[in-house]
Amino acid sequence: MNAIEVKNLRKSYGETAVIQGVDLTVKQGEILGFLGRNGAGKSAFINILTGIIRPTGGSFSILGCRGLSDQVKKRIGVMPDYSTLYSSMTALEHLQYFSEVSGKKKSTNQCLRVLALVGLDGDARKKAGKFSFGMKKKLGIAAAMIHNPELLFLDEPTSGLDAESVLHIQQLIQDLHKQGKTIFMTSHNLHEVEKLCHRIAIMKEGRIVKAGTMEQLRAHCRSTITVSLKHLPVPKMQTAMLYDWLEGFGTEVEAQETSTRVTIDAEEKIAQVIRAFNQCKVDILRVEVDEPTLEEIFLEE
Repeated sequence: MNAIEVKNLRKSYGETAVIQGVDLTVKQGEILGFLGRNGAGKSAFINILTGIIRPTGGSFSILGCRGLSDQVKKRIGVMPDYSTLYSSMTALEHLQYFSEVSGKKKSTNQCLRVLALVGLDGDARKKAGKFSFGMKKKLGIAAAMIHNPELLFLDEPTSGLDAESVLHIQQLIQDLHKQGKTIFMTSHNLHEVEKLCHRIAIMKEGRIVKAGTMEQLRAHCRSTITVSLKHLPVPKMQTAMLYDWLEGFGTEVEAQETSTRVTIDAEEKIAQVIRAFNQCKVDILRVEVDEPTLEEIFLEE
């Protein structure tokens, strides 16, 4: 079963279309990274899926149910980028309140365990009004997961956190995935998305312009591949033959005594380059491939 299925989803405000015929599928148990520049329509899209606003047209299903019924709402957790907390309530009181609202009331010990997971175990009885931005972020994540949802929407879960907290939350996301949860997350940290997400969808001007695994996005983006090899010296009798072949096989050949760099047009050709060195009885010590980063793929749009 797919956790999320979106078909021809549209949203307009008057004559301004912010979501324009989006189709998207999120598989159960995967982490999907949802990217887009400011104003691309990401927030509107998430707000539709989480029931904050209604679409103008199209349809979507969550956890196998069309739309967002009250029963489905109890099976999802949402951490918006603009989490609103009650300044006079402690972190523990927030989780007790949110768990009761979800219909899955948790004990004090259960709430404390969730606070420990996000790194707030030492601040459980501190009022949220005294929390830093990063602490509020962590409490927002805790509130989203307190009722043990099957599907989590995390909007910028690590923005504003210090480096240690970022690594802590990233590990938590990986642990939640291992528990079988589906995670739909946005992030401006492209390295984070590349590290955590199984698939990535990129939105531009209200449309999904690219979607797939990192490897699929790279294949769509790249037209050439640059291969760098570190190797033992090429025997003098073999040098001319080997490098003449490389010049004809690829482009931009750069040769030194123990390193060679060549640009090719298909991943399959990497093996042929290695075989050519082996046939000359030259041991390959290291192979590095320059591939498009997520940043380069994102900026291409």
